Amino acid sequence: MRRTLQHPARIVPLAFLCVIAIGTVLLLLPASREGAGHASFMTALFTATSAVTTSGMSPVDAATYWSDFGHVMLALLTQIGGYGIATMATLLGLLVSQRLGLRSRLMARAETSAGLALGEVRTVLVLAAVVMFASEAVIAAIVAGRLWLTYDVPLGSALWEGVFNAIQAFNNSGFSLRSDGLFGFVGDWWICVPLALGVILGGLGVPVLYELVRELRKPAAWSTHTRLTVWGSVVLLVVGFATVLAFEWGNAGTLGPLGVSEKILAAFVQGTIPRSGGFNTVDYAAMDADTTAVVTGLMFIGGGSASTAGGIKVTTFFLLAYVIWTEVRGERDVVVGRRRIAESTQRQATTVALLGVATVASGTLALLAVTSGVPLDRALFEVTSAFSTAGITLGLTASLPVSGKVVMIVMMFIGRVGPIAVAAALALNTRHRQYRYPEERPIVG
Repeated sequence: MRRTLQHPARIVPLAFLCVIAIGTVLLLLPASREGAGHASFMTALFTATSAVTTSGMSPVDAATYWSDFGHVMLALLTQIGGYGIATMATLLGLLVSQRLGLRSRLMARAETSAGLALGEVRTVLVLAAVVMFASEAVIAAIVAGRLWLTYDVPLGSALWEGVFNAIQAFNNSGFSLRSDGLFGFVGDWWICVPLALGVILGGLGVPVLYELVRELRKPAAWSTHTRLTVWGSVVLLVVGFATVLAFEWGNAGTLGPLGVSEKILAAFVQGTIPRSGGFNTVDYAAMDADTTAVVTGLMFIGGGSASTAGGIKVTTFFLLAYVIWTEVRGERDVVVGRRRIAESTQRQATTVALLGVATVASGTLALLAVTSGVPLDRALFEVTSAFSTAGITLGLTASLPVSGKVVMIVMMFIGRVGPIAVAAALALNTRHRQYRYPEERPIVG
């Protein structure tokens, strides 16, 4: 047992479970609930899981159900879950001891899945913290200033709402201090753009941010991972924006009543958020079926590796696209930007994608089994949103039975920790064979 718990890939899921348990206890306190009494166990567990996994899904109206203390707990849990439990603990240890041992570096590297050299871990951890807090500070200042100067929100309330929304944006979560979310700011560029940019920045990932800081002016020197993440994210953002704008332009329930500039802004926000953020300025439940189908796909892909986003990740998706293209052309090596991709990396990408598909499919079937009268597309949307920690809902989550909420909790946990990390935590036998079997090629396709 001791040797098992020392494995970094197994410590990470256990760390998340511990923080979720602590968060559940804190949210069960009467001080966390607005009004008399305390939250139910399932509500506290669901909300704590959603916060730690940076999903933002909620079975209740988080703005009115939780007290000020409860909202502080939500912000704190989101921050811890977004930056990473092991990386947060490692950084605190670094600040205290001024040094980083091999074990701490292995733990941090395992959680971020960054594939960094051990000598870079300390630098990356510090950089990630600086980028996170600096970005949140800028977003909070802009949002708070706008609320105070334009919407006459008292300065103290504006500052707190700005900080809360900034934490939710950068960590790709979606809790809100308003019952209607961002519906009231659908045409406000000073509110929507900073929050959307925070979601994009937080969804790029620690390795990409580290490399962009070093080589921002030299795109030719970017690694294959950074190129796939940056340009892949641009492609997906354009696809999301164009899809929402084209399909929802005349929809009376979403973009239809808005002016041209407001439609463009709303399409940009709602094309960005499905990557893993949970904010919404229009009602997703009122969207056309073709739009929600594309949004489901965007959620499943998610954001960058080692980021606050969920999904199978941008790099995985586009790497598999290169693998398919190489196979179609009959070439031997998968080449991305004049770099040959290792077969082990290809296998890992395939494993992540297939485990993701299997997880979402299993979750959807489980949700359909414990509910009645729920259409397949709505169940698939909710489960994908939980798995990708996007936090977007069609209004189904709040009405789910206890068994349905358990399914969503499991999906959020797997989506944040990662299918491979969960599988590694369950696979206790890690011995490697010292021999190889004869090769044989079955017919494929």
